[in-house]
Amino acid sequence: MNPDQTIYPFKVKLLNGTEKTLADYKGKVLMVVNTASGCGFTPQLKELQELREAYQDKGFEVLGFPSNDFGKQEPLDGSAIGEFCEVNYGVQFPIFEKIMVRGSHAHPLFKFLSDKKLNGNLSSTPKWNFHKYLIDKNGKVVDYFYSFTKPNASKVKKKIQRLLEEK
Repeated sequence: MNPDQTIYPFKVKLLNGTEKTLADYKGKVLMVVNTASGCGFTPQLKELQELREAYQDKGFEVLGFPSNDFGKQEPLDGSAIGEFCEVNYGVQFPIFEKIMVRGSHAHPLFKFLSDKKLNGNLSSTPKWNFHKYLIDKNGKVVDYFYSFTKPNASKVKKKIQRLLEEK
Protein backbone atom coordinates (compact mmCIF):
# COMPACT_ATOMS: atom_id res chain seq x y z
CA MET A 1 0.00 0.00 0.00
CA ASN A 2 1.28 3.43 -0.91
CA PRO A 3 1.28 5.51 2.32
CA ASP A 4 0.86 8.60 0.17
CA GLN A 5 -2.58 7.29 -0.73
CA THR A 6 -3.93 7.16 2.83
CA ILE A 7 -5.42 9.92 4.96
CA TYR A 8 -2.83 9.30 7.70
CA PRO A 9 -0.26 11.97 6.73
CA PHE A 10 -2.85 14.76 7.09
CA LYS A 11 -2.98 17.08 10.07
CA VAL A 12 -6.20 18.85 10.98
CA LYS A 13 -7.27 21.17 13.79
CA LEU A 14 -10.08 20.54 16.23
CA LEU A 15 -12.45 23.41 17.01
CA ASN A 16 -10.32 24.34 20.04
CA GLY A 17 -7.27 24.76 17.77
CA THR A 18 -5.54 21.54 18.87
CA GLU A 19 -3.73 19.92 15.95
CA LYS A 20 -4.56 16.28 15.34
CA THR A 21 -2.96 13.88 12.92
CA LEU A 22 -5.31 11.51 11.13
CA ALA A 23 -2.80 8.72 11.82
CA ASP A 24 -4.44 8.71 15.29
CA TYR A 25 -7.34 6.91 13.60
CA LYS A 26 -5.29 4.00 12.17
CA GLY A 27 -7.26 0.76 12.27
CA LYS A 28 -10.65 2.51 12.38
CA VAL A 29 -13.31 2.80 9.70
CA LEU A 30 -14.07 6.49 9.25
CA MET A 31 -16.79 8.61 7.75
CA VAL A 32 -15.48 12.07 6.86
CA VAL A 33 -18.27 14.59 6.33
CA ASN A 34 -18.39 18.29 5.43
CA THR A 35 -21.04 19.81 7.69
CA ALA A 36 -22.94 23.08 8.03
CA SER A 37 -25.30 24.36 10.72
CA GLY A 38 -27.72 26.18 8.40
CA CYS A 39 -28.36 23.54 5.74
CA GLY A 40 -31.46 21.51 4.91
CA PHE A 41 -29.32 18.42 5.53
CA THR A 42 -28.20 19.61 9.01
CA PRO A 43 -30.53 17.11 10.77
CA GLN A 44 -28.14 14.45 9.43
CA LEU A 45 -25.90 15.43 12.36
CA LYS A 46 -28.27 13.44 14.61
CA GLU A 47 -28.15 10.47 12.24
CA LEU A 48 -24.35 10.66 12.05
CA GLN A 49 -24.23 10.57 15.86
CA GLU A 50 -26.58 7.56 15.91
CA LEU A 51 -24.38 5.81 13.33
CA ARG A 52 -21.34 6.51 15.48
CA GLU A 53 -23.09 5.12 18.56
CA ALA A 54 -24.13 1.97 16.68
CA TYR A 55 -20.62 1.13 15.43
CA GLN A 56 -18.15 2.95 17.67
CA ASP A 57 -17.43 -0.14 19.78
CA LYS A 58 -16.51 -2.02 16.60
CA GLY A 59 -13.96 0.60 15.50
CA PHE A 60 -15.96 3.26 13.64
CA GLU A 61 -15.69 7.04 13.93
CA VAL A 62 -17.29 10.06 12.27
CA LEU A 63 -15.16 13.15 11.58
CA GLY A 64 -17.03 16.40 10.91
CA PHE A 65 -15.52 19.27 8.93
CA PRO A 66 -17.67 22.42 8.92
CA SER A 67 -17.58 24.34 5.66
CA ASN A 68 -19.11 27.57 4.42
CA ASP A 69 -18.54 26.64 0.75
CA PHE A 70 -22.18 26.05 -0.15
CA GLY A 71 -24.75 28.80 0.18
CA LYS A 72 -22.87 30.33 3.14
CA GLN A 73 -24.68 27.79 5.32
CA GLU A 74 -22.02 27.71 8.04
CA PRO A 75 -22.05 31.22 9.52
CA LEU A 76 -20.74 30.04 12.91
CA ASP A 77 -17.10 29.81 13.95
CA GLY A 78 -15.04 27.97 16.52
CA SER A 79 -16.73 26.80 19.70
CA ALA A 80 -20.11 28.11 18.49
CA ILE A 81 -20.11 25.34 15.85
CA GLY A 82 -19.39 22.65 18.44
CA GLU A 83 -22.01 24.03 20.80
CA PHE A 84 -24.63 24.13 18.03
CA CYS A 85 -23.90 20.50 17.06
CA GLU A 86 -23.95 19.22 20.64
CA VAL A 87 -26.96 21.19 21.93
CA ASN A 88 -29.19 20.66 18.89
CA TYR A 89 -28.14 17.19 17.72
CA GLY A 90 -26.26 15.53 20.60
CA VAL A 91 -23.05 15.33 18.54
CA GLN A 92 -20.16 13.68 20.39
CA PHE A 93 -17.95 12.88 17.39
CA PRO A 94 -14.96 15.13 16.62
CA ILE A 95 -15.75 18.39 14.85
CA PHE A 96 -12.79 20.15 13.28
CA GLU A 97 -12.11 23.77 12.35
CA LYS A 98 -14.13 25.28 9.53
CA ILE A 99 -12.37 24.68 6.22
CA MET A 100 -12.95 24.94 2.49
CA VAL A 101 -13.78 21.61 0.86
CA ARG A 102 -13.63 22.40 -2.85
CA GLY A 103 -11.87 24.66 -5.31
CA SER A 104 -8.31 25.89 -5.35
CA HIS A 105 -8.41 26.86 -1.66
CA ALA A 106 -9.77 23.50 -0.48
CA HIS A 107 -8.07 21.99 2.55
CA PRO A 108 -5.40 19.43 1.47
CA LEU A 109 -7.41 16.62 3.08
CA PHE A 110 -10.44 17.36 0.91
CA LYS A 111 -8.28 17.77 -2.20
CA PHE A 112 -6.98 14.27 -1.44
CA LEU A 113 -10.43 12.80 -0.73
CA SER A 114 -11.93 14.16 -3.94
CA ASP A 115 -9.16 13.35 -6.47
CA LYS A 116 -8.40 9.82 -7.72
CA LYS A 117 -4.93 10.96 -8.82
CA LEU A 118 -4.14 11.62 -5.16
CA ASN A 119 -6.10 8.92 -3.33
CA GLY A 120 -5.70 6.15 -5.92
CA ASN A 121 -9.33 5.05 -5.82
CA LEU A 122 -12.06 7.57 -6.61
CA SER A 123 -12.90 11.09 -7.66
CA SER A 124 -15.83 12.83 -6.01
CA THR A 125 -15.80 16.50 -5.13
CA PRO A 126 -18.45 17.63 -2.62
CA LYS A 127 -21.34 19.19 -4.49
CA TRP A 128 -23.05 20.35 -1.28
CA ASN A 129 -22.87 20.06 2.50
CA PHE A 130 -22.95 16.57 4.06
CA HIS A 131 -20.96 14.81 1.33
CA LYS A 132 -19.71 11.65 3.06
CA TYR A 133 -16.44 9.81 2.40
CA LEU A 134 -15.88 6.32 3.75
CA ILE A 135 -12.33 5.41 4.78
CA ASP A 136 -11.27 1.82 5.46
CA LYS A 137 -9.14 0.55 8.38
CA ASN A 138 -6.00 1.15 6.29
CA GLY A 139 -6.73 4.83 5.69
CA LYS A 140 -7.84 4.37 2.07
CA VAL A 141 -10.78 6.22 0.54
CA VAL A 142 -13.16 3.43 -0.49
CA ASP A 143 -16.55 5.02 -1.10
CA TYR A 144 -18.61 8.19 -0.93
CA PHE A 145 -22.22 9.16 -0.51
CA TYR A 146 -23.90 12.31 -1.77
CA SER A 147 -25.63 14.72 0.58
CA PHE A 148 -29.09 13.31 -0.09
CA THR A 149 -28.00 9.83 1.10
CA LYS A 150 -28.93 9.66 4.76
CA PRO A 151 -26.25 8.35 7.14
CA ASN A 152 -28.68 5.67 8.36
CA ALA A 153 -29.50 4.40 4.85
CA SER A 154 -29.17 0.62 4.60
CA LYS A 155 -26.52 0.85 1.84
CA VAL A 156 -24.37 3.05 4.12
CA LYS A 157 -24.75 0.72 7.10
CA LYS A 158 -24.02 -2.37 5.00
CA LYS A 159 -20.84 -0.83 3.63
CA ILE A 160 -19.66 0.18 7.13
CA GLN A 161 -20.39 -3.32 8.46
CA ARG A 162 -18.43 -4.91 5.62
CA LEU A 163 -15.46 -2.62 6.24
CA LEU A 164 -15.55 -3.32 9.98
CA GLU A 165 -15.53 -7.07 9.34
CA GLU A 166 -12.46 -6.92 7.05
CA LYS A 167 -9.17 -8.02 8.56
